[in-house]
Amino acid sequence: MPVPIIDLFAGPGGLGEGFSQLGWREGNPFFRIGLSVEKEASAHRTLRLRSFVRQFPYAQIPEEYYQFLKEGRPSEDLFTLPEFLEQARAAEDEAWRAELRNDDDFNSELDKRIRTALKGNDNWVLIGGPPCQAYSLVGRSRNKGKKDYIPEKDEKHFLYQEYLRIIGVHRPAVFVMENVKGLLSSKVNGNAVFKQILRDLRRPLNGDGCSYRIFSLSNSSKAFDENGKPEFEDKDFILRSEKYGIPQSRHRVILLGVREDICKAGISPSVLAEESSEISLYKVLTLPKLRSGISRGKYDENDWLKAIRSFPIRDVESEISDSRVVKQIWDALTDIKTPKNNMGGNFVGKLPRRIIDESLRKWYEDERIDGVFNHCARTHMVSDLHRYLFVSSFAKATSKSPKMEDFPEALKPDHKNKDTGHFNDRFRVQVTGKPATTVTCHISKDGHYFIHPDPSQCRSLTVREAARIQTFPDNYFFCGSRTEQYIQVGNAVPPLLANKIALVVKDLLTEAFGSHG
Repeated sequence: MPVPIIDLFAGPGGLGEGFSQLGWREGNPFFRIGLSVEKEASAHRTLRLRSFVRQFPYAQIPEEYYQFLKEGRPSEDLFTLPEFLEQARAAEDEAWRAELRNDDDFNSELDKRIRTALKGNDNWVLIGGPPCQAYSLVGRSRNKGKKDYIPEKDEKHFLYQEYLRIIGVHRPAVFVMENVKGLLSSKVNGNAVFKQILRDLRRPLNGDGCSYRIFSLSNSSKAFDENGKPEFEDKDFILRSEKYGIPQSRHRVILLGVREDICKAGISPSVLAEESSEISLYKVLTLPKLRSGISRGKYDENDWLKAIRSFPIRDVESEISDSRVVKQIWDALTDIKTPKNNMGGNFVGKLPRRIIDESLRKWYEDERIDGVFNHCARTHMVSDLHRYLFVSSFAKATSKSPKMEDFPEALKPDHKNKDTGHFNDRFRVQVTGKPATTVTCHISKDGHYFIHPDPSQCRSLTVREAARIQTFPDNYFFCGSRTEQYIQVGNAVPPLLANKIALVVKDLLTEAFGSHG
C-alpha cells in the first residue's frame, strides 16, 4: 500500500503533487495523499479538483476532465456525474477546507480526520509550510509600518505550533516543513524564531518522549554534537531551486525531520543531487503567443498593432548607448505581428512546439490536452506596452534586465521616485538564457516584475507561464479568478522540487521499513 501523506497549509498542492507523482504515471504510486488542509477557498477548489484527478490511474484520467476545462464548464460539475461519484466522494474527504488554529474542538476533528486517513499506518509523512507573511522580509517591512503591530501577538508567527502539535500527537516517520528564507533572521522579543522552531521540532509538544533529528537536504553534515547527532548551520537549510533542475532562482528554507528510532537504526537521508547545469527559461516558455489587451479604452487587434508601432523609436534611440538594443527594437518593430488574443478564456488550443528537453517534456506535457489551460493575457496601458517592448528588446540584446538608469527619458514612468534606488528595478523582464527570478504571489498585483522576454508579445506572464516556471504539470488546472490563480501559483512549492525531495524520503523509508514503508 502507498505511504500516507498528510499535507497541512497545502495551498494549491505543490508539495503534495511532487510526492503523489512518484510512481503515479507508472501505475505504482509510492505515496498517497490521505488528507490535505487549506483554508483559502479558490486554492481549496484547485486542491480538491487535483485530488479528483489523482483518484484515477494516470493513463485513465477521464476525458470528461479535459473536455469540461476546454469548454470552460465549472470543474465542480465533474463531481456530479454519476459515473464519478466514488472518486468525487474520495476527493471531498481528502481535500478539507479548514483553517488550522489552537482550538480544542477543531483539533479533535482534525485528529479524527488524520487517524482516518492514516488507517493505522505509523510510518507516514507530514508535509506543509505555515504561512510565511510574518517571516518574509517584505512582510516584516510592511508590519513595521503598522502603528499598533506587535510581533509577539501576531498569530502568523506561531502557526508552526499547529504543525508542531500534529507531529507530537501523531508521530510521523518523516516530516518536511517549508518556509521563506526570511525565517532565518526573524525575531520575536529579540529571540531568534528559527532557533526556537528547531528546538521545538526536535522534541515536539506532547511528544511523550518522541524526538526527531532535523536534516539539511543540501548539505550532508560532517560535524556531530556531543550526542552524535549531525550539526548544521542555518544556511544549510536553504534550498536554491535553480541548483536542482528548477527553471527559477527560488530560495526557501526546507527542513527534513526524521523520527529518532529510524536514526538510531543507523539510517539517515541523502541530500538532493545538484544538476550539472541550470535550466534556462527558454526551455519551458514554449507556449502559444498571446497579445495583451489595452487598458483604459476599447481596442481591437489592429489598435494593438498600431499602439506597438507608435513606439517613439526616433525620440529614444539617441539615448540608448548600446547599439545592439537599438537594433533589436528596430527588428521587433519591423517584424512584429499580431499574436492571438486570449483575454476571455482559459484554454488555448495547439502548442506551438514541444519542450525540447525530454525529461522536462515528460514532466510537463500531456498530449490529451492538445493545448494549454490557464493561459490568458492581462491588459496593459499603451505606455507600458512600450516599456515592455524596450525591456524585452534590451534583455534579448544584452542577456540582462535593464535598470531605470538604462531607460530613455521618454519611457520612464511619471513617478517622483523613478530615479531612486527603490524604483531602480521597477520593470523586470525575465531573461530566456537564465532561470527565472522568484515567482511570488505579488505577481497577482503587478506584472511589471514578470515581463515576458519575447518583444513580439509586450506583456506580463500568464498564469500558465508562471506555473511552468513553478514546474506545475500542464494538466494541473487552477481554479478561481485570474488573480486568485496567480496567488496560488506564487505561494506554491515547485512540484518538481518536491518530487525530488519525495525521492529522498522514499529511499529513507524503503531502507527503514522496506517497500512502501
